[in-house]
Amino acid sequence: MKKLFVSAAMLAIACASLQAQVTLLAKGTLTQSSAGSYKDLSGLKYTLENGASANLLGGLGSGIAYAGGNTFLAVPDRGPNAVNFNALVDETVAYVNRFHTITMDLTPNRGTGLPFTLKPTLRSTTLLHALLPLTYGSGAGLDIIPGKPPINTPLKHYFTGRSDGYDPEHGSGDVFDSRLDPESIRVSNDGLTVFISDEYGPYIYQFVRATGERLRTFTVPSDFYVANPKPTGDAEQAANNTGRVPNKGMEGLALTPDGRTLVGIMQNALIQDAAEGGDAANLLRIVTIDIRSGRTTHQYAYLLTTGSGVSEITALNDHEMIVDERDGKGLGDGSKAKVKQLFKIDLKGATDVSDMDGTAAAAHAVSKTLFLDVVQLLTANGVTPDQIPAKIEGVAFGPDVKYKGKTVHTVWVANDNDFLQDLNGPGTNPNQFFVFGFTDADLGGHSVYVPQEHFPCFGGW
Repeated sequence: MKKLFVSAAMLAIACASLQAQVTLLAKGTLTQSSAGSYKDLSGLKYTLENGASANLLGGLGSGIAYAGGNTFLAVPDRGPNAVNFNALVDETVAYVNRFHTITMDLTPNRGTGLPFTLKPTLRSTTLLHALLPLTYGSGAGLDIIPGKPPINTPLKHYFTGRSDGYDPEHGSGDVFDSRLDPESIRVSNDGLTVFISDEYGPYIYQFVRATGERLRTFTVPSDFYVANPKPTGDAEQAANNTGRVPNKGMEGLALTPDGRTLVGIMQNALIQDAAEGGDAANLLRIVTIDIRSGRTTHQYAYLLTTGSGVSEITALNDHEMIVDERDGKGLGDGSKAKVKQLFKIDLKGATDVSDMDGTAAAAHAVSKTLFLDVVQLLTANGVTPDQIPAKIEGVAFGPDVKYKGKTVHTVWVANDNDFLQDLNGPGTNPNQFFVFGFTDADLGGHSVYVPQEHFPCFGGW
């Protein structure tokens, strides 16, 4: 009898089912605020090193989070660095990191088109800072001015996206580095704080929601950090043989419905895992962190299917997660979108791979089931592949709605437009939001969606 050998990647999706019967309910854009077209509400009036406005409204979909009622939070990444400016700092500027508070008015559509209309409104912009001094780039030898923001005060030291904001005497695990590349955001159950994942460290930071002050830092396993930070990705990759790949750190972040556990996922394989080749090159590590103790409790393995990386993870319930796997094709890349898929994974009973190398860990990857093929569903609703955003990055569950006489759960998806709103002409690449509807029956098996517990501490949240 012949033995059948199946790769770890095939085993990871062996139980994958057909796409659930998810419905596109609405889509909308956010292109302006009370401050003007593509201006946020930070109140910043100055110009960044590359000539962009310090209050440019863009990149909103790097991460989104539901905050209860009709309120969502959205976080841009490290700022407008997708145009040529200064290759010695990977085109980055001292854009002050921030998150936005947005109300999303989702109402039944009485006319033609999608079942609901969506009106996003920007309500506020919160700048992220630390109480204690941070290390900023001096600009020496890099043909750029110092990276300290002009709005700093003795008690507010703002984080920025500029790549040289680190202490060269320490590794990327230095909590006093000013450089921050936010990629995901989640709201604590009491509504008072937010958790934001960072690619540079990688780190997970907790901020006071009302003020933007850093409250706490959650560290990840030491072999996730690089020993020799550099101002460019190429130089950093060449100088390190372990740790996260430059610009591919802690990309996704989930918070379990009870508000007790953070679940972070790397965008790509760690340098040391990728070096092993084979399935290890497609191995992404997931970490779980107990919020109360701050301790990393487990590591799990996730294997890519057809995407080039993962952009988000969000909690379906206390042990099942939805993972956003994608490529870089679509609007913003000048090509046609191909891979934008949401997979359901289950951490219950999964093998802890904390002490395993990449090859061993890949053999214990979590099972994954296709939940939503975003490209397939959007094209079925008249959105051409070249108009589907290349960077579908933000994913969050939102409020239930009534649709066709029954209660429907919603999952919200947003894009990171790289601050290139006028890429192919005025307003051709806006900040976009897509709302999908599903029921528990669409999840397959015995999966049940459990919403996050929200206990707002005061009005308006």
